[in-house]
Amino acid sequence: MKLKALSLVAGAIALTLTTIPFAAQAQMRSSSPLQLAQMPKKERGQRGFWQSLGLTDAQKAQMQTIQSSTRTQIEAILTPEQKAKMAAAKQARQAQRQGNQGQRPQKGWTDLNLTEQQKTQMRQIRESSKQQMLAILTPEQRQKVEQMQQNMRSRRQQRNSQ
Repeated sequence: MKLKALSLVAGAIALTLTTIPFAAQAQMRSSSPLQLAQMPKKERGQRGFWQSLGLTDAQKAQMQTIQSSTRTQIEAILTPEQKAKMAAAKQARQAQRQGNQGQRPQKGWTDLNLTEQQKTQMRQIRESSKQQMLAILTPEQRQKVEQMQQNMRSRRQQRNSQ
């Protein structure tokens, strides 16, 4: 009887010792801001929203193509002055991130003085991009997207009502 209890205790200790490194490694991989900042941008962008959908490599490649095309189309709408302002805003955001300042950088769109026509064209481009991305997803993935968007809306409404 003592031998059986002793072997169970020894087995429990061995199991505990083998799982500790895995637990420590999992804890180290938490998504702390410092660790996220050190991750390559490509990996950071796939954490969260898109990562939770479980996209295949083919879907990820298609998404990147759509995003690149969208960016190109939007840049084509901008005047040279607006492009220069966007580049300056991008550099300011990068400098602010590298300086680890607590303030969140501004987007820069408000400073561009976009015409109504540009705004309309951008809305159309973004809507088209959204439709293309949704078309890539499986029905289950689309359902997850809808649930996540609904959660974001309700959180935003709660924040605004406070």
